[in-house]
Amino acid sequence: MKEKAKIMDEAAMNRAMIRIAHEIIERNRGVLNVALIGIQRRGVPLAHRLAEHIGKVEGTEVPVGSLDITFYRDDLSLVAEHPVVNGTDISFGITDRNIVLVDDVLFTGRTVRAALDALMDDGRPRSIQLAVLIDRGHRELPIRADFVGKNVPTSRGELIAVRIAPYETPDEVALLDLSQENMSPEMRDMTGQQS
Repeated sequence: MKEKAKIMDEAAMNRAMIRIAHEIIERNRGVLNVALIGIQRRGVPLAHRLAEHIGKVEGTEVPVGSLDITFYRDDLSLVAEHPVVNGTDISFGITDRNIVLVDDVLFTGRTVRAALDALMDDGRPRSIQLAVLIDRGHRELPIRADFVGKNVPTSRGELIAVRIAPYETPDEVALLDLSQENMSPEMRDMTGQQS
């Protein structure tokens, strides 16, 4: 895959996360009943970073969990023959809480739909809000993010790559070209899985 453009560097990602943290505090009039749940994989470190920024402003610790939606996906058979399960870790009750789901990229909306199904199997939150670092458009379901780091109009022949520690360094967001001549056979099979 060929990198077409650098969308965000580490400083820009950090600014976006600080802004989203402030928006979460404002929308919820504080964070008394708020918990963050990151969607595996890259939503988890993003949720922890949001919690850190919120903690600095509010002087309180916000609970953070992680959610694996692998078996809730409606396209599981298309993802992989043996899907990788990263595990769910929610050590607090979600019933009557304001839950902020956190993910790296919002695309078709199918990942968020699966996350909603998984959450509802665990309890009944008072509200569920969605925070994403990048909204790239192309929705297939009526899902909208409440908090967005950056809107990036893309074509279906492009992919947003969010690189974030502990998975990759340096922290950055790049726009990649998925045109067939720039793709390995493995990447051709993965085209369209970002959701």
